[in-house]
Parts: sequence; structure tokens; C-alpha cells
Amino acid sequence: MKLTNLTLTLLIALNFSCKKNKSKDSIVAEHEVVQIPMMETGKESSLAKVWIDSTTGHKVEKLVDREGGNRSFYFHNNPFLKSMDGKDDLMVFSGQTETGNQFFTINLQTREIDQITHRVGGKRGEIVGPKTRKVFYQIKDSVFSTHIDTHETEFIYKFDNDILGSASTLNADETLLAGALITKEENEIFKKNPAKSSYFDKIYEAKLERSLFTINVNTKAFNTIYSENAWLNHIQFSPTIPELLMYCHEGPWHKVDRIWTINIETLKNELMHKRTVEREIAGHEFFSRDGKTIWFDLQIPRSVTFYLAGKHLGKEEETRYALKRDEWSIHFNISPDQKTFAGDGGDPGQVARAKDGMWLYHFTPQGDSLVSTKLVNMKNHNYDLEPNVHFSPDGNQIIFRANFEGNTQIYAVDIKKHH
Repeated sequence: MKLTNLTLTLLIALNFSCKKNKSKDSIVAEHEVVQIPMMETGKESSLAKVWIDSTTGHKVEKLVDREGGNRSFYFHNNPFLKSMDGKDDLMVFSGQTETGNQFFTINLQTREIDQITHRVGGKRGEIVGPKTRKVFYQIKDSVFSTHIDTHETEFIYKFDNDILGSASTLNADETLLAGALITKEENEIFKKNPAKSSYFDKIYEAKLERSLFTINVNTKAFNTIYSENAWLNHIQFSPTIPELLMYCHEGPWHKVDRIWTINIETLKNELMHKRTVEREIAGHEFFSRDGKTIWFDLQIPRSVTFYLAGKHLGKEEETRYALKRDEWSIHFNISPDQKTFAGDGGDPGQVARAKDGMWLYHFTPQGDSLVSTKLVNMKNHNYDLEPNVHFSPDGNQIIFRANFEGNTQIYAVDIKKHH
């Protein structure tokens, strides 16, 4: 049944404990009656902060309510941890301030916001250690960690003046950071060709040396573990196996066998997916929650047939779920119970050339295919900013970033439809 632009009145029992939001003075009363308007998702709805998407019937909210731009994490970087008392869920995000971007937490139950870093300067990296309760990041050539509860900051490592390094992932026991070293020659290519359409082929074709490294966060020991004349990128530690590191051969996806793992102790490399036909592509890989599967976007060949595929570690077989062209997404992610998936869609300029792909999706496996549910109409979002979907820790929402207001903000949509 087609939904009309009516105002839905929903009685929501908000079990909030009347806490003040640290970034904005506001008090939420218990059992408050909230009127939620039905609106087209866009600037007007974002300013309203909570709305029912008039196309999909799903409730959307502007999750972070603070001044300035706010950005959620890249899709495969975990932003979640429990509150210090273990009762609530926290999400770490980056927010713009007068002293550069800073890291904050938002309590997903109370919506309380806490600024956890204060050091001046632009911060790269978005790495959360939920066990040690630290966020790791880089300012220029130096790596730091800040404790999420105490805000105590620790200097970890400074790269030598003649080395360009970038730390990007933390291993499962939270003792090692890993990342890539690049040459100054490669960095000059980036500087002279800032647009992805310009540098992507140039970096690939240059075949300059890159190295993978680790840094021990306790002893501060630096170790180069692997080097190759290739663009090594998209570096991720397994969430469950401390010594297993995944990386990719970056470049035009139809020219590379992209997805690799390396055991940082034995230094054994293993290709995860071998291309089988001309112009086949596999990419935007990520680990399952249990670390047993690497999921990735698979197209055989590029822009023709679409799958969400999973390579099961230690086994030869793959799982492949077929997708329709319009359901293809720049990034996919997996639910906490590992039973369903989410996707952030894409505009017509993306690889799928979808005519109607600007949606956020929830996917449920059915046989060898994925059945999609549209959650958010993204026609008023500029896909130059990739939404990068995450499931909330309870599995009830999809959290994403969008630019409905003209700057980057963080939103959440309920997976369950509101009637």
C-alpha cells in the first residue's frame, strides 16, 4: 500500500534517565509522547531530527545532535564498545571542532555525548580497542591512543622523517597496530592528482614499493613484516585471530587479484579469491564477526553479474548470494548475529550503473540470493560521501553517514518497519 504524507503519532516509551546531553542542553522525559512526521528523506527531515521515510515507512533519526560536521567510521572499522558499567552501548565517532576533528562517544541508549580527545590537529585513523577501551589515531607522523573513559592520552610511535606511514588496524588481542609504509614518490602522485579518478590508475601503474608494518602498543617496537612493488591497502586484522592480517592489492579491480591474508608470525601469504574470467572483480572485503569468513563484492564480470561472496578461511569453497543490479552497494556489512546483511546502495555513476540504486538496504539470504528491503530513500544524498553502513550492536538499526544538510552527519534507521 502506498504511504501518504501524513503525520504518524507514535507513543514511544523512552526509558531514558533524564540525562543531559553534554553537547546540547536537553532533557528527555520518561514515557514522553513523541509525534513523528512522515517526510521525504532530505534536508528538511534531517533538521526535524526524527522522521518516517515517506517512501519506505522506516523510522530514521539524526543520531548525533551536536554543532558542526559529524562522521561515523568506515564500514569495516568497528566503532562500538560497552559503557564502563557494561549496561549501555557506546559508539565512537569523529566530530569537527575549532581545534580540528576530535573523537567523541555517543551512548546509544541515552544519547549522551562525551568528547574524548582534545589534542589540536587533524586526526587520521579510526581504531577502537573495546578491551583496552582506547581509541587509536594518528596526527601527522605520530600515533597516539586515548582512553575512552579517563581521556588519558599516550604517545605510541613517531615515524622517521624519511618514512611515510599510516596505522590503520588493531589486532584481536589489542597488542599490535598494523598499516602500510609508502614512498615519498607515491605521496607526490597523490598530491599532484587529488581526485580519485586521477590518482587511482597512476598509483597502480607506478608499481612503487609498499611495506606492511606492525607496532607493539605496549613496547612501542616497530617491525616491517612484508614488502612488495604493489599498492598494498585496505589493511584489516582478523577480529578473532591476533596473528592474521588481511590486505589487498589496490588498483583497478579488474586488473588485480585483490584479497590476500598474511600470518604476521610465519609470514605466509595466501590469495583469498582468484579471478576466473576477464574483467572479474572482487573488493571491499571485510571479516565476519567470528573471523571465519571474508565477505566481498564479487562481479563476474564487472558491471554484469553481482554477488555478495564469502570465502571461508581454511576451506576451498565460497558462499555466493546473487544480487540485482539496483541492489548492488558500495559497501556491505553483516549483522551481529551474522544472519543478515546491509548495503549502502550507489548512484548511477558507480560501477553497477544502477538506474534505481540510491537506497539503504537490509538483505536477508534466501537460497542462493539476497532478498532486499529498502530502508532509506537516498535520492537527496550526494554519493561522493559514501554512507558506510554499520549494524547497531543490538542489531535493530543501521547506522550511516549522509549529507542531507550539505555537511556530513550521522543517522540511524530502524530495520523494523513502522506502520
